[in-house]
Amino acid sequence: MADLVSNSKIKREHLIRKAFNYLRQSTPRQLVENAESTRRQYALKDRLVQLGWDESRIEVIDSDLGQSGSGSEDRHGFQYLVSEVSLGRAGIIAGIEVSRLSRSSADWNRLLQICALADTLIMDEDGVYNVNDFNDRLLLGLKGTLSEAELHYLKARMRGGLLNKAKRGELMRPLAIGYIYDDNGQIVKDPDAQVQEAIALLFNTFKRVGSAKGVVREYTEQGFTFPHRQHKGFKLGDLTWKKLTNQRTLQTLSNPVYAGIYAYGARQVQHTLDGAKVKLMPREHYHTWLAGSHPAYISEGDFEGNNRQLAQNSPPRRETGHGGAVREGSALLQGIALCGICGRNMTLRYSQAKHCTQPIYQCMHELHNHGGAQCQNVYGGNIDRAVGDLLLEAINPMTTDAAISIQHEMAGRKEEILQLYGQQMERTRYEMELAKRRYLRVDPDNRLVASELELDWNQKISEYESAKSAYEDKCEAEVRAVDEKLRAALDRLVEDFPSIWNDPETSHKEKKRIARFILEDVTITSDTSTVVLGIRFKGGSTKVLEIPNTSYNLDKEQMELDAAAEISVLIESGLGNHEIAETLNSKGYTTKSHGRPYNKGTIAWFIQKYGLAKRRPLAVSGGWMTGRELMAEFGINEHNLRRMRESGELEFKECHTNGITYLYKPGQSLPAHRQKKPPLGDVSMPC
Repeated sequence: MADLVSNSKIKREHLIRKAFNYLRQSTPRQLVENAESTRRQYALKDRLVQLGWDESRIEVIDSDLGQSGSGSEDRHGFQYLVSEVSLGRAGIIAGIEVSRLSRSSADWNRLLQICALADTLIMDEDGVYNVNDFNDRLLLGLKGTLSEAELHYLKARMRGGLLNKAKRGELMRPLAIGYIYDDNGQIVKDPDAQVQEAIALLFNTFKRVGSAKGVVREYTEQGFTFPHRQHKGFKLGDLTWKKLTNQRTLQTLSNPVYAGIYAYGARQVQHTLDGAKVKLMPREHYHTWLAGSHPAYISEGDFEGNNRQLAQNSPPRRETGHGGAVREGSALLQGIALCGICGRNMTLRYSQAKHCTQPIYQCMHELHNHGGAQCQNVYGGNIDRAVGDLLLEAINPMTTDAAISIQHEMAGRKEEILQLYGQQMERTRYEMELAKRRYLRVDPDNRLVASELELDWNQKISEYESAKSAYEDKCEAEVRAVDEKLRAALDRLVEDFPSIWNDPETSHKEKKRIARFILEDVTITSDTSTVVLGIRFKGGSTKVLEIPNTSYNLDKEQMELDAAAEISVLIESGLGNHEIAETLNSKGYTTKSHGRPYNKGTIAWFIQKYGLAKRRPLAVSGGWMTGRELMAEFGINEHNLRRMRESGELEFKECHTNGITYLYKPGQSLPAHRQKKPPLGDVSMPC
């Protein structure tokens, strides 16, 4: 009876068009395990031939095998089918069941509408349907709805079981390096001691260095490698050692599994207009967060501290409220300066005015967001100087304890390095012995295999020798040299920390790290004459400082006063402006406004600005003569005086001030060839 009904729905206009046999299996695994279902779908071609279609006009679409029917984005076969129906080329669409065509009501109803307009039939195992017939359309719609509901129930059951298992911490997933599953399915540490040591070394290095890139840089300098376990592919489960990358470092530091926490739901799928997107979720939206579920490499407190440090190292943003990683500039309060007017974080720029680099703390929130005026714009030279002095007062009592703790850390670090290289040497030795046993067990007559095993043995010997040499070098040279250098620095730290702080070789980054270790933030409030600093320490105590508001650093102003006093002494000693400038430059003095070396022009300006002693009284008191006085004594003109000075016939010194250029030593006589000859009439001729 069904065949008679089907034949009555098939018209000549349907038979002259193509018949499409659409095949789909949801996953590649079903293709392997449910092969019978695939064969049944291919067999629909014979059914179409029985219904009257010529075999040459039957097209099989099987490009969607292994694709889910929940959507149409990645199903190119389904998209091609819809386009053929839209062009009126399809007489019938055959599928073993409507769920093969689509499990989405939106896609299914859209296909039914297009089939109705193009007068295309739909066939499944139950019969042939004409979409333009109300009863058939109602039945197809009901089947499509049931197909979508079936998929929903399947997903809900599978998802519910998965989440319940995850909430108990029993859902087995690929584990991070350093962990494996035991025979009971429990998470335990990798029994490989070298793997455990490598992971512990990474966390200890980050705790000491403070940044992921710093860890990678140190690993590269030391020649360390990091373990990696293959989770898929040909070498499934194999352990390899590779260079540490910044991405792997960030993944390790931010993974809660190393703190003994079983977490599930960090990445969740969200459906948007652009399709399904995988989004990284905040911790409160995780499905599971079980602390203490397995052995840990670090404590939960260390894990939280590492994540806070990583957040601080990221670029500063308004929503995060932190100051970002410490940079190379000289501004000591970069990232921890707050505006005393609006309370927001102050930004930073560096002034190059008058050829003098100086930080400027500024609050630009109102200007950038509301078009108003900036709250504050304060020169930071004196601010950094005052805060630096305060830090020295706070740090000096701590230097001895810090030195002792660093010495302990230094000894532990040396032990870590030696243990890591020793384990690497032991691993290569084992692999060398294993390659040797393989070679000795082979039949000597089988040269093809023996030669290959011999090459492998020789390679393992070379790797063992390299690892042994690296271990010996670390023991004898590098580690010992580093220890001596650090011990010398610690001795200096205990004796005089201010000298280390003021040492030009101490980087601005290190100073900022020290400041952030002690200070929570510094609130800056300025007016035309003073700057008030509200300093908040990590422990909760506070302190208020009031300093002058000046565009110059007080240290430079003091240096100028010291230079003026030095110039006064040098003038009294009889030196000229050029000689005074050379003396000041040799002692490291520079000008306050430009930071440049002194010259004779700036010395003359200093003498005028500070009203230093005039050189004329000094010259007279010292007995030296001016050029005019010497010309009157010798009865010569200025031209002859200059020629005598240039030829070295006179003893003089430079002066360059108060109109006096040169001073001449008294008691000099006029050379004979410069003296005037007497008239001929006055010469007495001998008889």
